Amino acid sequence: MDNNIEKRIQSLRDRLTYMQDIFAGKHKDNADLLEERLSAFAERARSGSLNDPYAELATVEDLFAYVERRLESGVMPMDRVRIVRHPQRICLRDILENVYDNFTEVGGQDEHSLDPSMLIARAVITRRRGKKTYTQSVMVIGQEKGHGAEFRNGGSVKPWGNAKALQYMRVAETEGIPIHAYIFTPGSFPIEDYPGAAQQIARNIYGMAGLRVPIVAVISEGGSGGAEAIGLADKRLMLSHGYYSVISPEGAAAIEGRLKAGQRATPELIEHCAENLHITAQDNLRFGYIDRIVQEPPLGARPWHFDFFRQLRQEVIRATDEVVISTRKLPGFRGLALSRHRNPDANLDELHIRWGLSTAAKNRLRDRRQQKFLRLSRQAARDRRPFLTKTATAFWDWFSKPWVSFKYDFYRKHQRQIRGFMEEMDNEWEMFKGRLFAPWRKLTRNLPSRAENKARELTALSAWSDDSRRHKWNYLSPRYKIDRTLTCPNSASYGCLDLWGPDLFAEFAGVCSHCGYHFPMEPEWYVKNVFDLGSVFEFNSEIEAGNPLDFPGFAERIAEAQKKTGAKSGCMTFEARIDNIKMVVAMLMGTFRGGSVGAAEGYKFVEAAQRAAKKRYPFLAYVHGTAGIRIQEGTHGVIQMPRCTVAVRRYIESGGLYMVLYDTNSFAGPVASFLGCSPYQFAVRSSNIGFAGPGVIKETTGMDIPPKYHRSYRALSRGHIQGIWDRRQIRANLKQALLTIGGRNLYYR
Repeated sequence: MDNNIEKRIQSLRDRLTYMQDIFAGKHKDNADLLEERLSAFAERARSGSLNDPYAELATVEDLFAYVERRLESGVMPMDRVRIVRHPQRICLRDILENVYDNFTEVGGQDEHSLDPSMLIARAVITRRRGKKTYTQSVMVIGQEKGHGAEFRNGGSVKPWGNAKALQYMRVAETEGIPIHAYIFTPGSFPIEDYPGAAQQIARNIYGMAGLRVPIVAVISEGGSGGAEAIGLADKRLMLSHGYYSVISPEGAAAIEGRLKAGQRATPELIEHCAENLHITAQDNLRFGYIDRIVQEPPLGARPWHFDFFRQLRQEVIRATDEVVISTRKLPGFRGLALSRHRNPDANLDELHIRWGLSTAAKNRLRDRRQQKFLRLSRQAARDRRPFLTKTATAFWDWFSKPWVSFKYDFYRKHQRQIRGFMEEMDNEWEMFKGRLFAPWRKLTRNLPSRAENKARELTALSAWSDDSRRHKWNYLSPRYKIDRTLTCPNSASYGCLDLWGPDLFAEFAGVCSHCGYHFPMEPEWYVKNVFDLGSVFEFNSEIEAGNPLDFPGFAERIAEAQKKTGAKSGCMTFEARIDNIKMVVAMLMGTFRGGSVGAAEGYKFVEAAQRAAKKRYPFLAYVHGTAGIRIQEGTHGVIQMPRCTVAVRRYIESGGLYMVLYDTNSFAGPVASFLGCSPYQFAVRSSNIGFAGPGVIKETTGMDIPPKYHRSYRALSRGHIQGIWDRRQIRANLKQALLTIGGRNLYYR
């Protein structure tokens, strides 16, 4: 048997192993048939009893192809997860070698890199127009699994790997070349060492929202925040056997099954969760979170599928061309160019579009990207606002826009000159008035009634005004009625004495009088004690959390949370004042499903940021608690990470002051996006802040984290927050912050 036949037999054995792995014991009869035919052929080939071994081998290969095509129709969501995780799956290195004409890896090479999980390359694509050849440069960024190479860490990128990606995105922006991002990650590596997993993902998303070059993302395995770190793109393509999800099916099964440490979910529960999370390319295309599906060969693309690489090349070129064409001003030319490029039979290597953009086109590109993400997922939230309310709000926005533009864009711009002119006019008027009434004052100065009034004023006792002092707190926690002692969690370390319930939750505001430990308090305590009494005005309370994926049993859990808390969602948005300084507040309430963020919460947060921008108010995100993205909403939840971050960036760039205050426990997606991107982040003492909890870190990395790893003072020492506040001083500290820090326009001054 010659060497060529031996190689082809080994290739068929690899295909058989691949098939058995991705179906995890299913379709055993098909696998047994293929194994029997392959073994029989190999035995006869080695014995030399075949007259035409190549013809026989072609028959076996055709049988393999036929079985793969037949099994393709029965691929389930969890099978797709196993496909993208398999070592035989294509990786970014395969794409660089087969899709691009040439490339140079930058930012490290193989294991000699800051983070081998993040691969960055400067690549070129050669195209022709007639006899002329054009070379177009792109920056390729993506997670690299390397067919199971251990040093690649399974595509799970550490914080410094994401920082490296952001650095080279900015290099691409400086050089004016497009960015092609390839997503092959189950999720980011959950460690808090500087720059921190959550904080760095937030910086990446915030940075990508403002990049002024075309960005095309291709998703194979899109795991939550790790995918979003390089996934905010003008065009998002997805491989047909890929998945894009808020959490892995195994993680969802552990939560749904309420498993304890060391327990494993059953395969049936994992399959059930994979199906209910709607993680496939077809699902995400229907939701509008991707723009196009790139079809793969049966059972997924592998390195020897060269026709697939040619197709992928055409798709990324088409997507880049479409992004560039969409920035053109003239709609007629834009429409003609787009129709020509959308022709599936067009050979885009023979059609050249210049990828360089003018300054105006770059600004249009960035604005289109931001508007695209702001529109996403609105249909997944239940907006119960009456039609008249929506109409009145829209009319008021339209009516007030000229006044706001005059006040802030014209008057504030020329405020000094106008004030100087008015002060001069006032001085002249006072001088004129003084001269006009001088004779009258001379006549009335020595009248007896004025002298008597002066004497009475000097000799009378002072009259006390009404005592305006009020109680120390406007709101007391219902737990102050607990008529027993409570033990501080730090008593073993600091020797704290037991605390009497009525004292602890009333006068002490839930703070241990010995060590300062902060017991958790209700959201109402902050609303009524931090802001001016009677100044809180809630808006958009009719936007409700729902069950957009029809996840089994979740509608009942949402209804239970609504009944228990009296809130319609986990986010409360309102206007308030602190010593008459007006501001907009978005509060994530830990009492409502752990403060998890879904479509409704993201909708309300975006509306709050836009309201703060329109009214030129400071914007405060108060995090009473958040457990992360609501997994039962799937990608409807995870898309809130880039969506809310875009709203925050637009607000900050318009000159607004955006502050974040963490309390109790704040983890995962929100911290890794629209909260972690704030330049001013503070925390209440005894709070916990991080990307993943201790259990998740142990399960995914095998590492035992130090005690109090997520405590606020640890986050402060790592540079993730800027200060730690005592609960009793929040009002005073917020006022001080409002008067001393701010954006380009201090709207509230």
